[in-house]
Amino acid sequence: MSKRIGLVGARGHVGAELIRLIEDHPHFGLAFVSSRERAGQRVAEHVAGYEGTLLYSNPEPADLPAMEADGLVLALPNGKADAYVVALDSIGNGPVIVDLSADYRFDPDWYYGLPELTRDRYNGQRRISNPGCYATAMQLAIAPMRDVLVGPVQCFGVSGYSGAGTSPSDKNNPDKLRDNLMPYGLAGHVHEAEVSRQLQHPVEFMPHVAAHFRGLTVTANLHLARSFTRDEVMGRYADAYSKEPLVRVSDAAPWVSRSAGAHHVDVGGFTLADEGKRLVVVSTLDNLLKGAATQAMQNLNIAFGFDEFAGIPHVPAVTAT
Repeated sequence: MSKRIGLVGARGHVGAELIRLIEDHPHFGLAFVSSRERAGQRVAEHVAGYEGTLLYSNPEPADLPAMEADGLVLALPNGKADAYVVALDSIGNGPVIVDLSADYRFDPDWYYGLPELTRDRYNGQRRISNPGCYATAMQLAIAPMRDVLVGPVQCFGVSGYSGAGTSPSDKNNPDKLRDNLMPYGLAGHVHEAEVSRQLQHPVEFMPHVAAHFRGLTVTANLHLARSFTRDEVMGRYADAYSKEPLVRVSDAAPWVSRSAGAHHVDVGGFTLADEGKRLVVVSTLDNLLKGAATQAMQNLNIAFGFDEFAGIPHVPAVTAT
């Protein structure tokens, strides 16, 4: 049985990725695509690879219950999702909602949907908070070692400027980014709080924007309670992710350029220092895909009882257990 998915706030880069993924999904179809700026325009004029006839619409929150969508993805700026959630909560069970913002990542009534780490926490929730892109990369880099961590984990991150969205700012201005690395939010960033909460361990995060368009890298510095050999470390990561099609463990440190356009996370570059009690791990992913749209597809698949990886290109059919 097919499910109709509506996209709210789909003008941005992630919206375009979601449109393509939903259109090509074996069990999903687009119910509507909303954008205030593009209302009335053909979606096909703005999204390469989409050849359907849908027009962008601009529904108010109160209009959504009547739009007959089985699921909704909210691709809105932080702080904008609440009005839509309240309107949908007013009709009872309502559609499945996947929120891409940070608005509900700290709400215990919502399922925090990083399936590789939280799959066993899903028990039918219809409200799903999609993790942040950096938060996904950090958690997957740290999780296999979290039981032996001592002191805060330091994470140095660099993202392409697509992560800054489409509203003009210094962080997505190619002229200002040329030959540059732009630091921002160096303490107290929302992803810092998000990862610390999810891993139940303090994480310190220092993000930067670079001149490339898509893809991010995180270099995580972990202090360990005892000495480890490199083989022990590699074994932990291999065991943790051996059944995860969207996490690839490599010996060498992954490159951002090789993650761009890919639906998986690369974790590698395992380097030990201080007699095996300090570990550096590198994690890369495409911030628009596994950092947002691909993960939303995993969460929609889980919520509707489909194969978690259905509709995600280049992933073999694997039923998670």
